[in-house]
Amino acid sequence: MGFSETQEELVLRSWQSMKKDSESIALKFFLRIFEIAPAAKQMFSFLRDSGDDVPLESHPKLKAHAVTVFACESATQLRKTGDVKVREATLRRLGATHVVKTALLDTIKDAVPEVWSPEMKGAWEEAYDQLAAAIKEEMKKAA
Repeated sequence: MGFSETQEELVLRSWQSMKKDSESIALKFFLRIFEIAPAAKQMFSFLRDSGDDVPLESHPKLKAHAVTVFACESATQLRKTGDVKVREATLRRLGATHVVKTALLDTIKDAVPEVWSPEMKGAWEEAYDQLAAAIKEEMKKAA
Protein backbone atom coordinates (compact mmCIF):
# COMPACT_ATOMS: atom_id res chain seq x y z
CA MET A 1 0.00 0.00 0.00
CA GLY A 2 2.62 2.59 1.00
CA PHE A 3 2.63 5.51 3.37
CA SER A 4 0.38 8.22 1.91
CA GLU A 5 0.61 11.98 2.38
CA THR A 6 -2.57 11.89 4.45
CA GLN A 7 -1.16 9.19 6.72
CA GLU A 8 2.07 11.13 7.06
CA GLU A 9 0.14 14.25 8.07
CA LEU A 10 -1.77 12.29 10.74
CA VAL A 11 1.44 10.79 12.13
CA LEU A 12 3.17 14.19 12.12
CA ARG A 13 0.23 15.90 13.87
CA SER A 14 0.13 13.31 16.64
CA TRP A 15 3.93 13.27 16.98
CA GLN A 16 3.97 17.06 17.38
CA SER A 17 1.52 16.69 20.27
CA MET A 18 3.52 13.86 21.83
CA LYS A 19 6.89 15.64 21.62
CA LYS A 20 5.81 17.94 24.45
CA ASP A 21 5.87 14.99 26.85
CA SER A 22 8.05 12.52 24.94
CA GLU A 23 10.06 11.41 27.98
CA SER A 24 6.98 10.30 29.88
CA ILE A 25 5.36 8.79 26.77
CA ALA A 26 8.54 6.86 25.92
CA LEU A 27 8.59 5.34 29.40
CA LYS A 28 4.88 4.44 29.12
CA PHE A 29 5.66 2.71 25.81
CA PHE A 30 8.23 0.45 27.43
CA LEU A 31 6.03 -0.19 30.46
CA ARG A 32 3.26 -1.26 28.09
CA ILE A 33 5.65 -3.64 26.29
CA PHE A 34 6.58 -5.21 29.64
CA GLU A 35 2.92 -5.42 30.64
CA ILE A 36 2.07 -7.30 27.44
CA ALA A 37 5.24 -9.41 27.41
CA PRO A 38 6.98 -9.52 30.81
CA ALA A 39 9.75 -11.72 29.40
CA ALA A 40 10.87 -8.80 27.22
CA LYS A 41 12.57 -7.35 30.31
CA GLN A 42 15.22 -10.05 29.92
CA MET A 43 16.35 -8.42 26.67
CA PHE A 44 17.75 -5.48 28.65
CA SER A 45 20.91 -6.19 30.64
CA PHE A 46 20.38 -3.20 32.92
CA LEU A 47 16.99 -4.64 33.94
CA ARG A 48 18.27 -8.20 34.33
CA ASP A 49 21.16 -7.02 36.50
CA SER A 50 19.05 -4.80 38.76
CA GLY A 51 16.55 -7.48 39.76
CA ASP A 52 13.37 -6.19 41.35
CA ASP A 53 15.09 -3.61 43.58
CA VAL A 54 13.93 -0.61 41.55
CA PRO A 55 10.37 -0.25 40.20
CA LEU A 56 10.39 -0.02 36.41
CA GLU A 57 8.59 3.34 36.52
CA SER A 58 11.53 4.92 38.32
CA HIS A 59 14.43 2.90 36.92
CA PRO A 60 16.90 5.58 35.74
CA LYS A 61 18.48 3.47 33.02
CA LEU A 62 15.09 2.45 31.61
CA LYS A 63 14.00 6.08 31.51
CA ALA A 64 17.16 7.12 29.69
CA HIS A 65 16.96 4.18 27.30
CA ALA A 66 13.28 4.78 26.55
CA VAL A 67 13.92 8.36 25.50
CA THR A 68 16.73 7.41 23.12
CA VAL A 69 14.84 4.52 21.54
CA PHE A 70 11.31 5.90 21.19
CA ALA A 71 11.85 6.59 17.53
CA CYS A 72 8.72 8.19 16.19
CA GLU A 73 10.97 10.60 14.32
CA SER A 74 11.75 7.73 11.94
CA ALA A 75 8.05 7.25 11.28
CA THR A 76 7.61 10.94 10.50
CA GLN A 77 10.39 10.82 7.88
CA LEU A 78 9.39 7.49 6.35
CA ARG A 79 7.51 8.74 3.29
CA LYS A 80 10.18 11.30 2.39
CA THR A 81 13.22 9.09 2.84
CA GLY A 82 11.81 5.62 2.22
CA ASP A 83 14.58 4.37 4.48
CA VAL A 84 15.01 3.75 8.18
CA LYS A 85 18.28 3.23 10.00
CA VAL A 86 18.00 1.21 13.18
CA ARG A 87 21.17 1.22 15.25
CA GLU A 88 19.93 -0.36 18.45
CA ALA A 89 20.14 -4.19 18.40
CA THR A 90 17.40 -4.63 20.99
CA LEU A 91 15.06 -2.39 19.03
CA ARG A 92 15.75 -4.46 15.94
CA ARG A 93 14.79 -7.62 17.84
CA LEU A 94 11.72 -6.00 19.38
CA GLY A 95 10.70 -3.99 16.35
CA ALA A 96 9.56 -6.90 14.29
CA THR A 97 7.10 -8.13 16.92
CA HIS A 98 3.37 -7.66 17.28
CA VAL A 99 3.89 -6.77 20.96
CA VAL A 100 5.70 -3.57 20.06
CA LYS A 101 3.04 -2.59 17.52
CA THR A 102 0.30 -3.07 20.10
CA ALA A 103 2.26 -1.16 22.75
CA LEU A 104 2.98 1.67 20.32
CA LEU A 105 -0.64 2.06 19.25
CA ASP A 106 -1.86 1.90 22.87
CA THR A 107 0.72 4.49 23.95
CA ILE A 108 -0.11 6.92 21.14
CA LYS A 109 -3.87 6.53 21.68
CA ASP A 110 -3.41 7.35 25.38
CA ALA A 111 -1.03 10.24 24.61
CA VAL A 112 -3.22 12.04 22.06
CA PRO A 113 -6.82 11.01 22.73
CA GLU A 114 -8.14 14.32 21.42
CA VAL A 115 -6.89 13.58 17.88
CA TRP A 116 -7.00 9.75 17.89
CA SER A 117 -9.26 8.34 15.17
CA PRO A 118 -9.56 5.20 13.05
CA GLU A 119 -7.66 7.05 10.30
CA MET A 120 -4.84 7.98 12.67
CA LYS A 121 -4.67 4.40 13.93
CA GLY A 122 -4.40 3.22 10.33
CA ALA A 123 -1.66 5.76 9.63
CA TRP A 124 0.38 4.62 12.62
CA GLU A 125 -0.21 0.96 11.71
CA GLU A 126 1.11 1.61 8.21
CA ALA A 127 4.08 3.59 9.56
CA TYR A 128 4.87 0.79 12.02
CA ASP A 129 4.52 -1.93 9.38
CA GLN A 130 6.92 -0.09 7.09
CA LEU A 131 9.36 0.51 9.95
CA ALA A 132 9.17 -3.17 10.92
CA ALA A 133 9.82 -4.14 7.30
CA ALA A 134 12.86 -1.83 7.23
CA ILE A 135 14.10 -3.35 10.49
CA LYS A 136 13.71 -6.87 9.10
CA GLU A 137 15.57 -5.84 5.95
CA GLU A 138 18.45 -4.45 8.03
CA MET A 139 18.52 -7.67 10.02
CA LYS A 140 18.85 -9.67 6.79
CA LYS A 141 21.74 -7.45 5.65
CA ALA A 142 23.49 -7.87 9.01
CA ALA A 143 23.13 -11.67 8.96
